[in-house]
Amino acid sequence: MSDSVIKAENLGKRYTIGHQTGKGDRATFREALLRHMRDLWNKTRDLAQGKPIIQGDTQEEVWALKGVSFEIRRGEAAGIIGRNGAGKSTLLKILSRITEPTEGRVTIKGRVASLLEVGTGFHSELSGRENIYLNGTILGMTRAEIKRKFDAIVGFAEVEKYLDTPVKRYSSGMYVRLAFAVAAHLEPEILVVDEVLAVGDAEFQKKCLGKMGEVAKAGRTVLFVSHNMGAVQSLCGTAFHLESGRIAQTGDSKTVVSNYLSGSGRNTSVMKWRDESAPGNEDVRLKSIGVNTGNRDDRGVYQSRNSIFVEMQFTVNKIHSALCIGFDLLNSQGETILRSYQTDMSPADWPKVRQGDNLWRCTIPGGLLNGGIYNLCPRIGLHNLNWIVYLGTVVQFEVILDHGVSPFWSSLDSRSRPGIIAPVFKWESGP
Repeated sequence: MSDSVIKAENLGKRYTIGHQTGKGDRATFREALLRHMRDLWNKTRDLAQGKPIIQGDTQEEVWALKGVSFEIRRGEAAGIIGRNGAGKSTLLKILSRITEPTEGRVTIKGRVASLLEVGTGFHSELSGRENIYLNGTILGMTRAEIKRKFDAIVGFAEVEKYLDTPVKRYSSGMYVRLAFAVAAHLEPEILVVDEVLAVGDAEFQKKCLGKMGEVAKAGRTVLFVSHNMGAVQSLCGTAFHLESGRIAQTGDSKTVVSNYLSGSGRNTSVMKWRDESAPGNEDVRLKSIGVNTGNRDDRGVYQSRNSIFVEMQFTVNKIHSALCIGFDLLNSQGETILRSYQTDMSPADWPKVRQGDNLWRCTIPGGLLNGGIYNLCPRIGLHNLNWIVYLGTVVQFEVILDHGVSPFWSSLDSRSRPGIIAPVFKWESGP
């Protein structure tokens, strides 16, 4: 017990949300006026009674977390995985003391440094230099401690050139580099990191994972939320799979990730989003992503001898020359098999980005993939600047190995061949 630094017992977090039941934009002036007066009365009543103000005619209680119990020991690196809305961020906010649980309790021993949202604890009008001192103080560092670590923080964040520039002029990538650098150099007993690292470029993500690995090896505890299953497996020894606010599985990270990926997509060959929920920003939004072979009867199960088409539909409101559209393809163990962008080709061959709706297709050639379950993760970003869409598994499909034509084509497991991929190479004799 003395080795336990985080212990959660039957944690639960309930939120009350409001719903508008009126006609909305089609309401008459009288109906709109009455609704406004009713909302004003409800808000005044809730304020007088000390209740949170809820917008809407009707209210509904939603449990973001329910019955969550676990224990994390000193020096352990633990990953938290799950689909969007599973309760991961809510759990981290409770552990970081940003919000209180509705029920249950959590015991934490040691200083906690949290990086949950880009720019948390930063003041937009202050410079990077001033925000290092401000944010460090908020996280519990003394001025002498910040001064001693200042050069290391700036060097890690790679923002020397903009150190005296107000952070409101920073890109999201610069913001998160500086925020992570301050949190990581705090030398906390517990480091809590949400998926904010997805904002940085690939090189910086690798750098951050290396830093978190150093923190864990130094005997401190790391709690890491990510959709990057490879990063979770490489950094974390244990993992928790959250599903609908409850812990679905706990165990070693490789087993938990494998089981999560095997069941997360459920052979869903296409994922579509409504306009209001489509991932992205005001410039680019992803509308759908899916796989097919041109045969409608495949239903998420494909033969390896056939080409597989990845189709992405997205809307562009502002065209940027550095825009990269692509995806990561993962196997059932969370290993990245490949990443593909339209910009991998010669610039003359790039498909033209149109303002408005775009539908692009990428071909994975037949005779390449091994048998097994594959997970598709969409990626949209501005090259070397920031990510716009960086999601976990949204599409999952199965490949049946059948492209070997040789009579000797075989494997120890008839479903797959040794290796991550199963290409057939050309062999020739020498002169």
